[in-house]
Amino acid sequence: METNGVPLTPEQARAALADTDRVRASATALAATPWPTWFFITLTLYVAVLPVTVGGIVADPDWLLPRPAWMAVMLAATALYAALLAVASKSWRERTGVALRLDVLPKRATVPLAVGLPLLLVGGPYAFHATGRVAWLIASSLIGAAVSVGFHLTFVRLHRRSA
Repeated sequence: METNGVPLTPEQARAALADTDRVRASATALAATPWPTWFFITLTLYVAVLPVTVGGIVADPDWLLPRPAWMAVMLAATALYAALLAVASKSWRERTGVALRLDVLPKRATVPLAVGLPLLLVGGPYAFHATGRVAWLIASSLIGAAVSVGFHLTFVRLHRRSA
């Protein structure tokens, strides 16, 4: 094998193979995710926007926008999220032949997520409503996004280990 007319040394060939193996492992890890990367990003953004939107809905006086506008934003974001979830699920089903199911994940991961994330996403806005401090919305958004990323990375690790 030659590169630019110069033969590769055995060390260069081994290094090229190692790079190829790293690229292959990275591609395998990406393929192991239960949904496309674009949907993971969409989900994380939705989780980050939700507390601010709910905060706008529960604010006593109109906060930044009138309450009906916040409701419209919430409904539009939820409808868009639901549509993208359907597209991601269909893509996963076509790629793997199985439906996207969260019930196959360990209960020690999904139960705290199923209980804690809604409390976080709604608790922050209600703390904002009670105190008037926007920091509750910001903290709730940032923690929710971090939980989304963490859950995704945990799922990828579990999926990769089982594959």
